[in-house]
Amino acid sequence: MKSPYKIAIIDYQMSNMFSIKNALNALGFESEITSSRSKILSCDGAILPGVGSFPEAMKHIKSLNLDESINGFINTGKPFMGICLGYQLLFEKSEEVENTYGLGIMSGEVKKIPKKNKETKVPHVGWNNVKRNTLLNGVQNIGPLKAFNDDDYFYFVHSYYVHPGNDNDIYM
Repeated sequence: MKSPYKIAIIDYQMSNMFSIKNALNALGFESEITSSRSKILSCDGAILPGVGSFPEAMKHIKSLNLDESINGFINTGKPFMGICLGYQLLFEKSEEVENTYGLGIMSGEVKKIPKKNKETKVPHVGWNNVKRNTLLNGVQNIGPLKAFNDDDYFYFVHSYYVHPGNDNDIYM
């Protein structure tokens, strides 16, 4: 990896960009918060952060022509990460607030977590462990969760989940 590895934090004017920038800087990465297509494309990696509602985020992305920049960057094959709402925006649509089309980079949709009984709390807020399989379609897991155990805990704050259209898009 060249030094410093430069990461674009995509600014669509409604996310937690500065905390991501601080985290990347603490890890030794050079990062830039930007809405500029040329700056995004010139980076070695990109992050689409997210806080807020799906419909509002898509309005901002479209008004800034970031949909084209995001698609262009992903087509380069360089590393790209969507965080929280930023990940959800990569899918075809969401039922949050109203049916809204997303970026359509991945097949599937964002759905509301169903309230199965009176004990189920939505939004889901709290610490939970994530169960993962070691094999996906008979192949050893090499995904980002391989370093974690089933007894490791993660903090969640969400009311929606992604239902992918393709099982190969799921790390287990």
